[in-house]
Amino acid sequence: MSPMLTRLAEERATGVLVREHGVLHLAEGRVVHAESPHAPGLDVLLTAHGTLAGAAWQRAAAQSPGPPHAAELLLRSGVLPTGALELCHLDALYDAGYFALAPSSTPGHFRYDPAPRLGPLPSVPVVALERETLRRRLLLHRMWPDPAADSAPLVRAAPGAGRAPAAPVTPRQRAVLDRVDGLRTAADIARNLGRQAFHTLVDVRRLTAAGHIRPAAPAPPALAPPPHHPVTTDPDIALLKRLRDALEAL
Repeated sequence: MSPMLTRLAEERATGVLVREHGVLHLAEGRVVHAESPHAPGLDVLLTAHGTLAGAAWQRAAAQSPGPPHAAELLLRSGVLPTGALELCHLDALYDAGYFALAPSSTPGHFRYDPAPRLGPLPSVPVVALERETLRRRLLLHRMWPDPAADSAPLVRAAPGAGRAPAAPVTPRQRAVLDRVDGLRTAADIARNLGRQAFHTLVDVRRLTAAGHIRPAAPAPPALAPPPHHPVTTDPDIALLKRLRDALEAL
Protein backbone atom coordinates (compact mmCIF):
# COMPACT_ATOMS: atom_id res chain seq x y z
CA MET A 1 0.00 0.00 0.00
CA SER A 2 2.75 2.45 0.97
CA PRO A 3 6.33 1.46 0.11
CA MET A 4 7.59 4.24 2.37
CA LEU A 5 5.62 2.89 5.33
CA THR A 6 6.90 -0.62 4.70
CA ARG A 7 10.47 0.66 4.61
CA LEU A 8 9.98 2.65 7.82
CA ALA A 9 8.62 -0.45 9.55
CA GLU A 10 11.65 -2.46 8.44
CA GLU A 11 13.96 0.31 9.72
CA ARG A 12 12.08 0.40 13.05
CA ALA A 13 11.81 4.13 12.49
CA THR A 14 10.31 6.59 14.95
CA GLY A 15 8.54 9.76 13.85
CA VAL A 16 5.50 10.99 11.93
CA LEU A 17 4.47 9.95 8.42
CA VAL A 18 2.41 12.74 6.85
CA ARG A 19 0.13 11.76 3.96
CA GLU A 20 -2.56 13.61 2.04
CA HIS A 21 -5.49 12.32 4.13
CA GLY A 22 -3.90 11.85 7.55
CA VAL A 23 -0.80 11.13 9.60
CA LEU A 24 0.63 8.03 11.25
CA HIS A 25 2.81 8.21 14.35
CA LEU A 26 5.44 5.49 14.47
CA ALA A 27 7.60 4.27 17.33
CA GLU A 28 10.24 1.66 16.60
CA GLY A 29 8.46 0.81 13.35
CA ARG A 30 5.01 0.28 14.94
CA VAL A 31 1.96 2.52 14.60
CA VAL A 32 1.14 4.11 17.95
CA HIS A 33 -1.35 6.78 16.84
CA ALA A 34 -3.19 7.97 13.73
CA GLU A 35 -5.05 11.16 12.88
CA SER A 36 -7.18 12.20 9.91
CA PRO A 37 -9.51 15.12 9.21
CA HIS A 38 -11.98 12.50 7.92
CA ALA A 39 -12.23 10.62 11.24
CA PRO A 40 -13.29 11.70 14.75
CA GLY A 41 -10.40 11.87 17.19
CA LEU A 42 -9.99 9.84 20.35
CA ASP A 43 -11.43 12.74 22.34
CA VAL A 44 -14.73 12.57 20.40
CA LEU A 45 -15.02 8.80 20.73
CA LEU A 46 -14.36 8.97 24.48
CA THR A 47 -16.63 11.88 25.36
CA ALA A 48 -19.56 11.59 22.93
CA HIS A 49 -21.46 8.94 24.87
CA GLY A 50 -20.39 9.66 28.42
CA THR A 51 -17.47 7.24 28.60
CA LEU A 52 -15.35 10.18 29.73
CA ALA A 53 -16.40 13.63 30.88
CA GLY A 54 -15.37 16.36 28.47
CA ALA A 55 -13.76 18.31 31.29
CA ALA A 56 -11.53 15.33 32.17
CA TRP A 57 -10.24 15.15 28.60
CA GLN A 58 -9.66 18.90 28.50
CA ARG A 59 -7.59 18.76 31.67
CA ALA A 60 -5.47 15.92 30.29
CA ALA A 61 -5.08 17.67 26.94
CA ALA A 62 -3.96 20.88 28.63
CA GLN A 63 -1.11 18.98 30.31
CA SER A 64 -0.05 17.07 27.19
CA PRO A 65 1.51 17.93 23.81
CA GLY A 66 -0.98 15.81 21.85
CA PRO A 67 -3.90 13.35 21.95
CA PRO A 68 -1.82 10.18 22.50
CA HIS A 69 -0.05 11.80 25.45
CA ALA A 70 -3.39 12.95 26.89
CA ALA A 71 -4.71 9.39 26.61
CA GLU A 72 -1.63 8.02 28.35
CA LEU A 73 -2.09 10.56 31.14
CA LEU A 74 -5.68 9.40 31.59
CA LEU A 75 -4.48 5.81 31.64
CA ARG A 76 -1.94 6.47 34.36
CA SER A 77 -4.36 8.51 36.45
CA GLY A 78 -6.94 5.71 36.49
CA VAL A 79 -9.77 7.97 35.31
CA LEU A 80 -10.90 5.23 32.93
CA PRO A 81 -10.66 1.44 33.09
CA THR A 82 -7.52 0.36 31.25
CA GLY A 83 -9.34 -1.98 28.90
CA ALA A 84 -11.91 0.62 27.86
CA LEU A 85 -9.28 3.25 27.06
CA GLU A 86 -7.06 0.82 25.18
CA LEU A 87 -9.98 -0.43 23.09
CA CYS A 88 -11.08 3.10 22.25
CA HIS A 89 -7.50 4.03 21.37
CA LEU A 90 -7.25 1.11 18.93
CA ASP A 91 -10.65 1.97 17.42
CA ALA A 92 -9.47 5.53 16.77
CA LEU A 93 -6.11 4.32 15.41
CA TYR A 94 -7.62 1.91 12.87
CA ASP A 95 -10.32 4.41 11.94
CA ALA A 96 -7.95 7.30 11.17
CA GLY A 97 -5.38 4.89 9.74
CA TYR A 98 -7.89 3.76 7.11
CA PHE A 99 -8.08 7.31 5.74
CA ALA A 100 -4.38 8.05 6.18
CA LEU A 101 -3.58 5.09 3.93
CA ALA A 102 -6.13 6.08 1.27
CA PRO A 103 -4.83 6.45 -2.30
CA SER A 104 -3.09 9.79 -2.60
CA SER A 105 -2.29 12.23 -5.38
CA THR A 106 0.71 13.63 -3.51
CA PRO A 107 3.74 11.86 -2.03
CA GLY A 108 3.98 11.48 1.74
CA HIS A 109 6.93 12.61 3.81
CA PHE A 110 8.38 11.35 7.07
CA ARG A 111 9.69 13.44 9.94
CA TYR A 112 12.11 11.47 12.11
CA ASP A 113 11.96 11.77 15.89
CA PRO A 114 15.18 10.83 17.68
CA ALA A 115 13.39 9.77 20.88
CA PRO A 116 11.71 6.34 20.57
CA ARG A 117 8.63 6.15 22.73
CA LEU A 118 6.09 3.33 22.63
CA GLY A 119 4.22 4.39 25.76
CA PRO A 120 1.69 2.33 27.76
CA LEU A 121 -1.07 2.37 25.11
CA PRO A 122 -1.12 -0.51 22.62
CA SER A 123 0.56 -0.11 19.24
CA VAL A 124 0.00 -2.16 16.07
CA PRO A 125 2.38 -3.53 13.44
CA VAL A 126 2.30 -1.75 10.09
CA VAL A 127 1.29 -4.97 8.34
CA ALA A 128 -1.75 -5.31 10.62
CA LEU A 129 -2.95 -1.79 9.82
CA GLU A 130 -2.43 -2.31 6.10
CA ARG A 131 -4.26 -5.65 6.15
CA GLU A 132 -7.24 -4.17 7.99
CA THR A 133 -7.34 -1.16 5.66
CA LEU A 134 -7.47 -3.41 2.60
CA ARG A 135 -10.22 -5.51 4.21
CA ARG A 136 -12.29 -2.40 4.84
CA ARG A 137 -11.83 -1.12 1.29
CA LEU A 138 -13.04 -4.43 -0.12
CA LEU A 139 -16.01 -4.49 2.25
CA LEU A 140 -17.18 -1.03 1.16
CA HIS A 141 -16.68 -1.87 -2.50
CA ARG A 142 -18.88 -4.95 -2.18
CA MET A 143 -21.64 -2.91 -0.54
CA TRP A 144 -21.62 -0.12 -3.14
CA PRO A 145 -18.73 0.35 -5.57
CA ASP A 146 -19.07 4.11 -6.10
CA PRO A 147 -17.09 6.03 -3.42
CA ALA A 148 -18.64 9.42 -4.26
CA ALA A 149 -20.87 9.37 -1.17
CA ASP A 150 -17.86 8.90 1.12
CA SER A 151 -16.75 12.52 0.94
CA ALA A 152 -19.50 14.59 -0.71
CA PRO A 153 -22.35 16.35 1.10
CA LEU A 154 -25.30 13.96 1.28
CA VAL A 155 -28.93 14.51 0.30
CA ARG A 156 -32.08 12.42 0.53
CA ALA A 157 -32.78 10.58 -2.72
CA ALA A 158 -36.15 11.50 -4.20
CA PRO A 159 -38.24 8.47 -5.20
CA GLY A 160 -38.27 8.03 -8.95
CA ALA A 161 -41.18 7.08 -11.18
CA GLY A 162 -41.54 3.32 -11.44
CA ARG A 163 -38.83 2.78 -8.89
CA ALA A 164 -39.27 0.22 -6.12
CA PRO A 165 -39.69 1.65 -2.60
CA ALA A 166 -36.45 2.04 -0.69
CA ALA A 167 -35.60 -0.75 1.71
CA PRO A 168 -36.35 -0.21 5.42
CA VAL A 169 -33.53 1.09 7.58
CA THR A 170 -32.12 -0.14 10.89
CA PRO A 171 -32.13 2.12 13.97
CA ARG A 172 -28.40 2.70 13.47
CA GLN A 173 -28.93 3.71 9.85
CA ARG A 174 -31.86 5.90 10.87
CA ALA A 175 -29.54 7.97 13.07
CA VAL A 176 -27.35 8.61 10.02
CA LEU A 177 -30.30 9.27 7.72
CA ASP A 178 -31.78 11.80 10.15
CA ARG A 179 -28.59 13.88 9.83
CA VAL A 180 -28.52 13.99 6.05
CA ASP A 181 -29.29 17.63 5.23
CA GLY A 182 -27.50 18.44 1.99
CA LEU A 183 -24.57 19.96 3.86
CA ARG A 184 -23.09 17.26 6.07
CA THR A 185 -20.60 14.73 4.74
CA ALA A 186 -20.15 11.24 6.18
CA ALA A 187 -17.26 12.58 8.30
CA ASP A 188 -19.49 15.37 9.67
CA ILE A 189 -22.18 12.84 10.57
CA ALA A 190 -19.63 10.58 12.28
CA ARG A 191 -18.46 13.45 14.48
CA ASN A 192 -22.01 14.51 15.24
CA LEU A 193 -22.87 10.97 16.34
CA GLY A 194 -19.55 10.33 18.07
CA ARG A 195 -19.03 7.20 15.98
CA GLN A 196 -16.09 5.85 14.05
CA ALA A 197 -15.99 7.28 10.54
CA PHE A 198 -15.55 3.91 8.84
CA HIS A 199 -18.66 2.49 10.52
CA THR A 200 -20.53 5.58 9.34
CA LEU A 201 -19.28 4.92 5.79
CA VAL A 202 -20.73 1.42 6.03
CA ASP A 203 -24.14 2.91 6.86
CA VAL A 204 -23.79 5.57 4.15
CA ARG A 205 -22.96 3.05 1.44
CA ARG A 206 -25.80 0.75 2.50
CA LEU A 207 -28.23 3.67 2.51
CA THR A 208 -26.95 4.71 -0.93
CA ALA A 209 -27.31 1.19 -2.30
CA ALA A 210 -30.84 1.00 -0.87
CA GLY A 211 -31.85 4.25 -2.59
CA HIS A 212 -32.28 6.40 0.51
CA ILE A 213 -29.48 8.92 -0.05
CA ARG A 214 -27.08 10.09 -2.74
CA PRO A 215 -24.15 12.49 -2.97
CA ALA A 216 -25.20 16.06 -3.64
CA ALA A 217 -24.58 17.37 -7.14
CA PRO A 218 -21.57 19.69 -7.30
CA ALA A 219 -22.43 23.36 -7.31
CA PRO A 220 -22.32 24.95 -10.79
CA PRO A 221 -19.41 27.32 -11.39
CA ALA A 222 -20.17 30.90 -10.52
CA LEU A 223 -20.96 33.08 -13.54
CA ALA A 224 -19.03 36.29 -14.05
CA PRO A 225 -21.17 39.35 -13.35
CA PRO A 226 -22.30 41.26 -16.46
CA PRO A 227 -20.20 44.32 -17.28
CA HIS A 228 -21.41 47.43 -15.57
CA HIS A 229 -22.10 50.50 -17.74
CA PRO A 230 -22.59 53.51 -15.54
CA VAL A 231 -25.56 55.72 -16.36
CA THR A 232 -24.43 59.14 -17.54
CA THR A 233 -26.22 62.09 -16.04
CA ASP A 234 -23.99 64.88 -17.44
CA PRO A 235 -26.26 66.86 -19.86
CA ASP A 236 -23.45 67.64 -22.32
CA ILE A 237 -22.44 63.98 -22.65
CA ALA A 238 -26.08 62.98 -22.99
CA LEU A 239 -26.51 65.51 -25.86
CA LEU A 240 -23.43 64.17 -27.65
CA LYS A 241 -24.78 60.63 -27.41
CA ARG A 242 -28.11 61.70 -28.94
CA LEU A 243 -26.27 63.40 -31.82
CA ARG A 244 -24.19 60.27 -32.39
CA ASP A 245 -27.29 58.11 -32.47
CA ALA A 246 -28.96 60.50 -34.96
CA LEU A 247 -25.93 60.47 -37.27
CA GLU A 248 -25.74 56.69 -37.17
CA ALA A 249 -29.42 56.54 -38.15
CA LEU A 250 -28.82 58.55 -41.40
